[in-house]
Amino acid sequence: MEKPRLKRAAFAALAALLAAGCATPMREEAPVATPAAVAAPARSATGPVFAAGDAALSAQAAPAAPAVAAPEPLAPLDASRLPPFDGAREELKRPVRVPTVDRTLRHDDLWQRIRDGFAMPDLDGPLVREKIAWYLARPEYLRRMFERGRLYLYHIVEEIERRGLPTELALLPMVESSFNPMAYSRAHASGLWQFIPGTGKRYDLKQNWWYDARRDIVDSTAAALEYLKALYDMHGDWHLALASYNWGENAVARAIEKNRAAGLPLDYSSLTMPLETRHYVPKLQALKAIVATPDVFGIALDPIPNRPYFTTVTKTRDIDVRLAARLAEMPVEEFVALNPGFNRPVIPVRENPRIVLPADRVEVFRANLQKYDEKALVSWRTYHPKKGETLEAIARRFGVGVAQLKEVNGIGARSRGLPPILVVPTNGAASLARLPIMYAPPIPVAPSARATTHRVQPGETLATIAARYRVSVEDLRRWNQIGRLQPGQVLRIQAPAAQPDAAAARKPAAGKPKPKTKANRKKPRTSGR
Repeated sequence: MEKPRLKRAAFAALAALLAAGCATPMREEAPVATPAAVAAPARSATGPVFAAGDAALSAQAAPAAPAVAAPEPLAPLDASRLPPFDGAREELKRPVRVPTVDRTLRHDDLWQRIRDGFAMPDLDGPLVREKIAWYLARPEYLRRMFERGRLYLYHIVEEIERRGLPTELALLPMVESSFNPMAYSRAHASGLWQFIPGTGKRYDLKQNWWYDARRDIVDSTAAALEYLKALYDMHGDWHLALASYNWGENAVARAIEKNRAAGLPLDYSSLTMPLETRHYVPKLQALKAIVATPDVFGIALDPIPNRPYFTTVTKTRDIDVRLAARLAEMPVEEFVALNPGFNRPVIPVRENPRIVLPADRVEVFRANLQKYDEKALVSWRTYHPKKGETLEAIARRFGVGVAQLKEVNGIGARSRGLPPILVVPTNGAASLARLPIMYAPPIPVAPSARATTHRVQPGETLATIAARYRVSVEDLRRWNQIGRLQPGQVLRIQAPAAQPDAAAARKPAAGKPKPKTKANRKKPRTSGR
């Protein structure tokens, strides 16, 4: 069972927190001697029920008395010489009722359902206790994170259980995004589950000017759980699977191979990894300990109803974000939190015909939609700027502020560039009130970039290939599933069209000999598959 270990870890972390504030050492109580002669006979230590508990109770109930020497052990009885049994006999009319645990019981509180599904091995150590202390020192942060998670946790738990995965994974968005679906990292990771663009595309998460499925609650959850399941199948270990989710499966595979070659252990704690990954699993373990025993840490974990919070509705027409919220008679802030994948203030059917609504708002939405004029569902349209036009001129033309025009089109506040397509109000009909949404910019693809391939030559490394095509090593890893680089391997590269080989493109200064570089030297050609 994992819960006793969780409680021990919880108490250890709490003790570590309290130790710093204790000025007076606790007085140690003297042990009480319990005579063997008067102690109640204990049940077998290997018995299935009550063995440990009865021993503790016996020690508490036995009175203190002088020690008595234990009697000499008796010789074993010979059953063949015993007289026949002549005592009272009683026939058992009803079978003995053995207590069982009903795993199909549906708890009223979703937190308890999550606790019952904990199945990962516990991780212990100083880092786990450090992370527990970090979270406990920020109770308001914990409260906000748990509150945001109320919208999504039931759906996530349902999807986890449908795949037979441990419910600790329901807490992973707390580590990744603090349950903020609009979270966007410096590595361009987005959404609750923080998919980077390349991995998102591997799992069919559409990313374009209108829509980013990495932020879509339903799509991203399905993709994340499939990815995590694949990582576990690869390693057979949840800690390594989680490290791969954070660091990349190829990076973890290389770290494992390095330890194997050196004869070192291959578990998560023994691998050499970046600091972020080293702290990643301890963060999840700390949250698991807090959720498992919130009362130990003085955390008030408000119950979450164990029933669906939201459901999906199929729509057949484009509709404004603000209007959809009004038809559902719900705050636009909550509507956006449930539908964070849309980049613009209008939701096009061609990008995603599904919207997400609270379960108790669906009928209201449908009834109001039937009463509404279909021609008035959309108050935004696309516009292709003409050559020489400026944002200021376009904003004046459509009666909208430059700042809002930039915001709804994902243009940086300080940017002066003009994209090839904009969304603008139709005849000034769009609501100019600011939407509570951070429109993430579309995935940048340089107009001059072109897709190309490169066949690895003997002696080449990722660093030399990246330098040749003026891209980063991280980009190469994102575009390709790279394990150990092999001669003849074909890599996909999004290279600048003008200069596929920067070293070859540079001309030497006049009067100076052309320097010999690795890029200039001829290399033997090898046949590849």
